Amino acid sequence: MIYKRNRVLYGFMTMVVVFLGLYSRRMKSFIPEFLNIYLGDILWALVIFIAFAFILRAKTTKTVAVMAISFCYLIELSQLYHANWIDNIRKTTLGGLVLGYGFLWSDLIAYAVGVGIGMIIELVYLAMVRGVTR
Repeated sequence: MIYKRNRVLYGFMTMVVVFLGLYSRRMKSFIPEFLNIYLGDILWALVIFIAFAFILRAKTTKTVAVMAISFCYLIELSQLYHANWIDNIRKTTLGGLVLGYGFLWSDLIAYAVGVGIGMIIELVYLAMVRGVTR
């Protein structure tokens, strides 16, 4: 049986994670410094996982995760490229949130953590749904 994700649920999760990501910047004085450094990147990767799951609603969790981590890594690698046109996009609020500013190796780990969290949440949810329907 192929599970098709509920787009309403995944749309809601996207909004919640985006809110948490934006709100985390306002709460940075209450968040431990180590977590605060990576929290934005972890939540960004998580929202990318949820967005891919929303779009690819009949694909496996593994497929969604591979596509999400690939997208995150490509965006990070794109930060090695600097030209006026893309740097001007990065200077905007939305452009900066989506494209980032500068390449950091540590971001690759944060993205893996964010996508991993998405996978775990989805797999636990699927196990609970399948357990209820049996």
